Amino acid sequence: MVNPATIDEIDRRILRRLQAQGRMSLQDLAESVGLSATPVARRVRALEDAGIITGYRAMIDEVALGFGVSVFVSVRLDRQIDSALATFEATIRTLPEVVDCWLMTGNRDYLVRVVTADLAEFESFLVGRLTKIPGVASIESSLPLRRVKADLARTV
Repeated sequence: MVNPATIDEIDRRILRRLQAQGRMSLQDLAESVGLSATPVARRVRALEDAGIITGYRAMIDEVALGFGVSVFVSVRLDRQIDSALATFEATIRTLPEVVDCWLMTGNRDYLVRVVTADLAEFESFLVGRLTKIPGVASIESSLPLRRVKADLARTV
């Protein structure tokens, strides 16, 4: 098993290459990091076993699927008690429009990224679903103009 404190430069190169192209063959990965396939396979397995590599996914272009609106929504609850947090989080997990949700510090309780086809669908989601979650006290929406950087994880 890999200890995060003992990750070396080869492990970092493996992680960067897999993050950029998760479907590459072990042979191609091995060639790109300067090792043979067997030790690279052993290192990848160790990184998976340690929970550093948590899975492999396809990157989806939301706009190409017809979801052209992404909105960041700050949510404040009327009370920050365990039951209110649990109710909000359980409900959020069921909403397909919500693609990311973070419990926050500061003047908001949650930061949520909502993805919809258009502003009309966002309005319907906001008014018909998000504001109806028990305990929601206030909501503030922000529309991003463009993504400047998009990494899935920090690897160095």
